[in-house]
Amino acid sequence: MDAYILVGSMALLLAIGVPVAYTLGLVSVIGALLIDLPLDAVMIQIASGVNKFSLLAIPFFVLAGAIMAEGGIANRLVNFAAVFVGFIRGGLSLVNILASTFFGAISGSSVADTASIGTVLIPEMEKKGYPRDFATAVTCSGSVQAILIPPSHNAVIYSLAAGGSVSIAALFVAGVMPGIFLGCTMMGMCLFFARKRNYPKGEAIPLSKAFRIVQEAVWGLMTIVIILGGILSGIFTATESASIACVWAFFVTMFIYRDYQWNQLYILVHRTVKTVTIVMILIGFAASFGYILTLMQIPLRITEFFTALSDNRYVILLAINVMLLMLGTLMDMAPLILILTPILLPVVKTLGIDPVHFGMIMMINLGVGLITPPVGSVLFVGSAVADLSIEKVTRAMLPFYVGLLAVLMVITYVPEISLWLPRLAGLL
Repeated sequence: MDAYILVGSMALLLAIGVPVAYTLGLVSVIGALLIDLPLDAVMIQIASGVNKFSLLAIPFFVLAGAIMAEGGIANRLVNFAAVFVGFIRGGLSLVNILASTFFGAISGSSVADTASIGTVLIPEMEKKGYPRDFATAVTCSGSVQAILIPPSHNAVIYSLAAGGSVSIAALFVAGVMPGIFLGCTMMGMCLFFARKRNYPKGEAIPLSKAFRIVQEAVWGLMTIVIILGGILSGIFTATESASIACVWAFFVTMFIYRDYQWNQLYILVHRTVKTVTIVMILIGFAASFGYILTLMQIPLRITEFFTALSDNRYVILLAINVMLLMLGTLMDMAPLILILTPILLPVVKTLGIDPVHFGMIMMINLGVGLITPPVGSVLFVGSAVADLSIEKVTRAMLPFYVGLLAVLMVITYVPEISLWLPRLAGLL
């Protein structure tokens, strides 16, 4: 009965418009009162939830991504991608996906990816003869890579929601192959549409100009080398790599590219602090909520429900995927990771599924939610950048949803795509 009251209270608070973070805090207090737990214990859980060294990775990665996003790297990455694929029929759509791959490996944010790449490429694609809604759909779909390819902020949140039992470094490395696979799938779809709809070819970039473009882009791309190279070589941890990436991003933006004004830097830092504050409040309240769930044995009941549903783990994984896809359309990604990870992780462990592999499954599921109405934040940003209605962009997205769901199924049922690289790196 207590579990029903807890879930009902949460649903009611969300329905009347209480922010997710405060909903989790209030529901934690309600749960504590139901089971006669002292409220001091809830406060302790909130404090301990944010008192973790690994959490420093989030503000550093957010700041590094924000600096690079504002500092002109998006234009340079677009030009860099055009060197390799811009001359193919439908080449600008391929440039869009490839630029998203590079930018996602720097920003770790799908929203930042869509805003930065979309601002540059959506008008350019329309000018070259692509429909604006198609250009927007390509931009939004390609940005899902950012939540898989390191340094994904959501991978850090998943690790924390798992109680620190899943290595951030392993999650970062595990996201490389699924991210590349997703990008290649989107590029394959773009090639198909380019031939079917006779989209224009681009022009090959002269060698001298291509060399100059590569020279300019390599400074930003070094951020990827710093993050992944440092972690894989064991020189520094994921958190340390975040701080070093932040210093490098600042150096490249302010001293190499010099596209950003010093007197605007405080605005960027203020925006980053505001974002991180919201995330930290959410993490603290989610920690107390997870603690209450554990005391009420809700994860155990959920595990029993799924194992009673079927003894076939593939069927159970399908059921979990359907549930995650549905919830992803109704709530933002970070809160869902914090709420659902403590509940679903015992289920998948019972089935013998590696938690790192399940992290990739969860990321793709909830990534699809970011570009799906009614609350898809990436979809809203893409629509705003393109100045199109949500309905029009969603219609253009329909074929890409099919591609993303196909990628989800492959990642779900072929775990080696996610686990091969971490095993090779000795992280599993």
